[in-house]
Amino acid sequence: GGRAIHRFKPGDERRALGLSRTAWWGVPTRNTLDRATAMFPSLLYRRLDELGIDFALLYPTFGLTVTATPDDELRRVMARAFNQYYADAYAEYRDRLEPVACIPMYDPQEAVDELRYAIGELGLKAVMMAGVIPRTLPGHEGSRAARWIDTLGHDSVHDYDPVWATCVELGVAPTFHAGGQGWGTRMSTTNYVYNHIGNFAAAGEAAARSLFFGGVPRRFPQLRFGFQEGGVAWGCNLYSDILGHWEKRNRDAIGHYDPAALDMEQLRSLFHQYGTEAMLDRADRLTYGLNMLSEPLDDPSLVDEFAESLVTGPEDVIDIFTRQYHFGCEADDPMNALAFNRDVNPHGARLRGVFASDIGHWDVPDFREVLPEAYELVERGHFTDADFADFVFGNAVSLWAGTNPAFFRGTVVEGAVDKHLAQQA
Repeated sequence: GGRAIHRFKPGDERRALGLSRTAWWGVPTRNTLDRATAMFPSLLYRRLDELGIDFALLYPTFGLTVTATPDDELRRVMARAFNQYYADAYAEYRDRLEPVACIPMYDPQEAVDELRYAIGELGLKAVMMAGVIPRTLPGHEGSRAARWIDTLGHDSVHDYDPVWATCVELGVAPTFHAGGQGWGTRMSTTNYVYNHIGNFAAAGEAAARSLFFGGVPRRFPQLRFGFQEGGVAWGCNLYSDILGHWEKRNRDAIGHYDPAALDMEQLRSLFHQYGTEAMLDRADRLTYGLNMLSEPLDDPSLVDEFAESLVTGPEDVIDIFTRQYHFGCEADDPMNALAFNRDVNPHGARLRGVFASDIGHWDVPDFREVLPEAYELVERGHFTDADFADFVFGNAVSLWAGTNPAFFRGTVVEGAVDKHLAQQA
């Protein structure tokens, strides 16, 4: 547990074990009412009107531990027990509180098994998956410090298509929540804030990019995908970056950089015309550096790096990022405005930022301030009223009802959702 980690000294001792500084003093204490609200379903249910929330999906904190546990047997048992508890604890409150099931993703079969149990048998409707899986480097089994990050689409060790097919069958949207702390540059042994900043965005970006290049959204166009707690600024950047790379490096454009297309006769002429005396003295070495960033390609099938994505043009990229991808945004993040800025996003796109809170954690000192913080973007002129309506309602409906039209049936927002969907039709 956490106490065992604290016995190891910062620096080389923790680094050798692959241990980084994690959250400390991370939950409310001085605000005892909020601490209790995060603990007791009945109290949260009673306070929803006070918080300005009609209906909430509850992403679990302990669930992150479940989905990140490397022991295969323990992880499956923990997921099963957690989902049973969640379904029982919130059974009488689901008209306004929807618990989110934990789905372990270390291999496709465990994910399919838990999907069928949590959704098919327990009747839960929403899921939390890890889109980044730490795996031990071959030959370094048992060493936490020797890990690489596998993702679920492109270049994974497993084929996760059975998982996505099961999501289609059960009508559940895959939504991803995992941390990027403890890998990459977020491995400080002394500073949690250093590790925490941007970590959820890094994990969400890795998952979204992998799914995109693995062709998952195009093979499963019925699904909506959610990436939680990392905001949407990274989504705008990824969307723009993919379009930029497509323009310059799609299968037709890439020929502009084919080493075979280099006109050596013209290059030698220009060399003699513009080379300095020192350069001309070494004319026989003209070709020495031409392989830099121009490596020969042994496998012609690798020329089209968008082939696996099944994307055939910008319109497919736009569809994925504006219809299928959804981005969970913390209420106090001013970068949420980027998602709705048609003047900035290529092709005038609006990405689907979805209002979220982190109640129960250190970044929400007072639960009552979450909704007003989100509304500050309207007050500052960065959101229109229509943008805000989509942020707190319409895009959430798109994510969950887009995959399962009956998702909100039996909830207090059923009528509002039906009216909204009718207007969208």
